[in-house]
Amino acid sequence: MTDFAAGPVTVLGLESSCDDTAAAVLRGGPGGPEILANIVIGQTDLHAGYGGVVPEIAARAHAEKLDIVVERALAEARLSLKRIDAIAVTAGPGLIGGVMAGVMLAKGLAASTGKPMIGVNHLAGHALTPRLTDRVDFPYLMLLVSGGHCQFLLVEGAEQFTRLGGTIDDAPGEAFDKVAKLLGLGQPGGPLVEAEARAGDPKRFKLPRPLLDRPDCDMSFSGLKTAVLRSRDALCTAQGGLYAQDRADLCAGFQAAMADVLAEKTRRALVKTGAPMLAVAGGVAANQVLRARLEQVAANAEARFVAPPLKLCTDNAAMIAWAGLERLRAGGRDDMSLAARPRWPLDTSAAPMLGAGKKGAKA
Repeated sequence: MTDFAAGPVTVLGLESSCDDTAAAVLRGGPGGPEILANIVIGQTDLHAGYGGVVPEIAARAHAEKLDIVVERALAEARLSLKRIDAIAVTAGPGLIGGVMAGVMLAKGLAASTGKPMIGVNHLAGHALTPRLTDRVDFPYLMLLVSGGHCQFLLVEGAEQFTRLGGTIDDAPGEAFDKVAKLLGLGQPGGPLVEAEARAGDPKRFKLPRPLLDRPDCDMSFSGLKTAVLRSRDALCTAQGGLYAQDRADLCAGFQAAMADVLAEKTRRALVKTGAPMLAVAGGVAANQVLRARLEQVAANAEARFVAPPLKLCTDNAAMIAWAGLERLRAGGRDDMSLAARPRWPLDTSAAPMLGAGKKGAKA
């Protein structure tokens, strides 16, 4: 019998909460974790014509691709299901159709193999990634900044999270996508806006820095997106359309405003917690301007800064396998009553965040 608490443990992870279908094989042992395989099949082409993720299309694609990514992950790891010790699966929060597809596959695999199954909170996957990549100790401050979520978490254990604040409306990644759509850039919006911003003047447009007048760590990006819309419309009215430089300047101004908000709110979170380390994860953490600002904030606070490799910042199954292993070692596991959850806050004692974005319900 596998000693989950101390011995080597090999976990198959499944992730399908939004628009990436992913499977990974991770081995944890005395020498630290090792990612044996990490396969992701994206859906960008399927949603390109809609300006964002369409839940029904995403769910159908997950159902079609989940078994394929599992087979590819096992083949890359050179393992059979018999040599897997446990199965970890994202059970929420996220687009419910995709989450259900992953949970049902995990149940089928667990039932057929007799292996333990662990339901993982997608946000915990992101929040615990620094322990996978950098083997950091608790506690640390985590800024989770992605397409569907944005919140500050004090991470004190594998299942101990205190939320300090978060976005009350659009998540940063969602705001990037909406701005990209407003400016005719296509999807995914984050990389395209960042690329346009390199040639832009961030000071040309006076865009707002929402909620900086409040002393807490909550954020809002819906009004910033609306300000970009109004600036675009004013230009179109005045000159009959947008020039390339207008687009670049709007992207640069939007990115700078978001960076200012995230940097200041992060500074406040570090002061409030006194955390010795700041970690950042989620797809928006791939933005080099935002990452540089956050790294400077950490340096000013004399806190260590950790940002996982870009491929582990976006949605992936290796982080789910790792979070599942952490929970398994603490004695946690689930049975066939495990349910898919569109909402699933990490800090159950905190008041619910307001609103729900197109990429998933806020937690």
